[in-house]
Amino acid sequence: MDAKVNYLLRQGDNALILSQRLSELCGKGPALEEDMALTNVALDLLGQTRMWYTYAGELEGQGRDEDRIAYHRDAHDFKNCLLVEQNNGNYADTMVRQFFFDTWHYFLIGALTKCSDQRIAEIAEKSLKEVTYHLRRSGDLVVRMGDGTEISHAKTQAAVNELWPYTGEFFNYDDVDRAMVDAGIAPAADELRAQWLAHVSDILAEATLTMPSPDAWMQKGGKQGRHTEHLGYLLAEMQFLQRAYPGAQW
Repeated sequence: MDAKVNYLLRQGDNALILSQRLSELCGKGPALEEDMALTNVALDLLGQTRMWYTYAGELEGQGRDEDRIAYHRDAHDFKNCLLVEQNNGNYADTMVRQFFFDTWHYFLIGALTKCSDQRIAEIAEKSLKEVTYHLRRSGDLVVRMGDGTEISHAKTQAAVNELWPYTGEFFNYDDVDRAMVDAGIAPAADELRAQWLAHVSDILAEATLTMPSPDAWMQKGGKQGRHTEHLGYLLAEMQFLQRAYPGAQW
């Protein structure tokens, strides 16, 4: 598969899988405002997914539209990072996962607005306002929970410790990522990682939380299609209608 198509699918897969995870919480938020905010973030990510998949389908030239890419691939065909497929858990788990992703997403999208591919730059430009809001919101909630009650602090610290090993995959570049760097599209891994670590460090310090070692052992494999068991269950629910009734329309 062409490196650019693969890269576009990765961006779409990250957004789609996290959107699906957040949509599972619709009607289950800890407060009405949070319930609405989670749903809005899920919809933002879904809109970004559509733009990434549409461009990937056009470049691929095999007649796949956004729906076929989303609903007619198996788990090993998805190239999202492992972090976004992790279960929602408690609300600290949900928001720490979101914060780690949002920080990476913000700096990535910001860099992509200046990339050599005009279409990618346009998608990034359209997404940047949403991504900026996502980061501000998740970072604020991590601070409020970490610097809140004894229970909220403990749960947020546990979420940080549990999810930290899934963050290194963002910066573990393979041949696809390196090809995009060489083409003037993707930012360099070291630059992106430095920005991510600096912002995460600032927020966790404000939240009175301990940041794990940046050199800790990290999970990997999602970008190559090797996933945790969670993704299979997520796709079984998300893809059921199209798999059971191919081409079904409302």
